[in-house]
Amino acid sequence: MKVALVHDQLAEFGGSERVLVALKKIFPEADVFTLVYDYDSLGSHKHLFKNWKIKVSWFGKIPLLKKFYSPFRFLTPMIWESFDFSNYDLVISSSGSWMSKGVKTKKPTVHLSYIHHPPRYLYGYETAIEWQRYLIVRFYAYIVNHFLRLWDYESSQRPNFLIANSEETRKRIQKFYRREAAVIYPPVNIPKSASLDSSPTAQNDKRGRYYLTVSRLARAKHVDVLIRAANIMKFKLKIVGTGRDEAYLKSIAGPTVEFLGNVKDQEFKNLHQKAYAFLSAGRDEEFGIALVEAMGYGLPVIAYRSGGVPEYVEDGINSYLFNKLDEDSLIKKIDKLTNLPKEKYLEVKKAARDTAEKFSEANFKKNILNFVKRYARTTRG
Repeated sequence: MKVALVHDQLAEFGGSERVLVALKKIFPEADVFTLVYDYDSLGSHKHLFKNWKIKVSWFGKIPLLKKFYSPFRFLTPMIWESFDFSNYDLVISSSGSWMSKGVKTKKPTVHLSYIHHPPRYLYGYETAIEWQRYLIVRFYAYIVNHFLRLWDYESSQRPNFLIANSEETRKRIQKFYRREAAVIYPPVNIPKSASLDSSPTAQNDKRGRYYLTVSRLARAKHVDVLIRAANIMKFKLKIVGTGRDEAYLKSIAGPTVEFLGNVKDQEFKNLHQKAYAFLSAGRDEEFGIALVEAMGYGLPVIAYRSGGVPEYVEDGINSYLFNKLDEDSLIKKIDKLTNLPKEKYLEVKKAARDTAEKFSEANFKKNILNFVKRYARTTRG
């Protein structure tokens, strides 16, 4: 089959881009279509996209617009509907905030859409920016978002099949699009092995103990909750990631909080191997690849009970969940973990690793290929 992969935008690297990279490995000859492509903005991951055949939209070829594309969301329908897929047998869209599922295909081309999430800003979920507090932006969004919601629903009916990245996303698809979707969890980079029988920071010596988080520094991630907990308890917190809230978060951070920015692969691995636990306070996470990746290192997670996180975090068994989005609720769970006997702590580590192995890239590949063989080829006759 001649395959096209369609992705919202390639101007930053996150969970949805990991899915695209995995899809490209499955279909190495596939052409890639996207809204905008900024190679340098992909940071340490940009080498993954080298030598790809990437077709950028007419919008993404306008220098000024591609740098400040967010205010131009009202052009979304025109952008995606401008692509021609008549020469392709299979189109797989990787769809999130920019709704790339809205591309148009005609028989016999089959369109399969992998939905990371319906656009959060259209349906009342938290976004990276608290845009509602700005009167002009709120007025603009009131008008534009109404029409985008109509188009989002209309375009959701176009793909032959929908795949959700979690049960949480499947429920949102059912609610907003009135369609059923299969669930195929995204691929997670699971290390081949993890040290589960010992840990230098799992002992009673608290001087070397630190907690880790890997996150975009954006509003919906609520990294401020983690920082306030660290300020109160005086534990070491290492933060990997960058984002628009970085300056604010640094302004409230105490001396035990360290901002590492983007790190190279080896340092990323070392940080996970030596950490005591991984902390997350993200709200309405559809899945949470960073959390599962941490569990793959045998690292217990303490996460806010929200979105798709409870689908793989079993409180008190393979990790911990806190129920209120504040530092007090988080601290109670941290206390529970730190007061565990060493043997029980190591049991939690092993359970975390066992859970993470279910979300390997190999399983993702198998599930995608099985889906294509079962449905896409059947549809083409």
